[in-house]
Amino acid sequence: QVQLVESGGGLVQPGGSLRLSCAASGSIFSINAMGWYRQAPGKQRELVATITKGGSTYYADSVKGRFSISRDNAKNTVYLQMNSLKPEDTAVYYCNADVLLYSLNRADYWGQGTQVTVSS
Repeated sequence: QVQLVESGGGLVQPGGSLRLSCAASGSIFSINAMGWYRQAPGKQRELVATITKGGSTYYADSVKGRFSISRDNAKNTVYLQMNSLKPEDTAVYYCNADVLLYSLNRADYWGQGTQVTVSS
């Protein structure tokens, strides 16, 4: 019913930048919160940042001051600008959306993940 497609991952040197995008499509009436999570090898998935429909944001302490989340409600798209990247930011990054469907059911959706590798 709803698909989330991420893009923008890749290999970057420490101190570099990447911008992730996640576009939602399907039977979407509206999207409440959208967010980014990440999972490093051998670790649990963790919250990176979230943004409400109104634009309120939340960041994990580990990324505050380096990452910035934004969204385009008209395009059902969320972005994650990642600056000053560190090797410990290496992970698969997943997009998440809290969606209200045209059926008026509410559901949580995930993207397929995009790999971010920070290495020299």
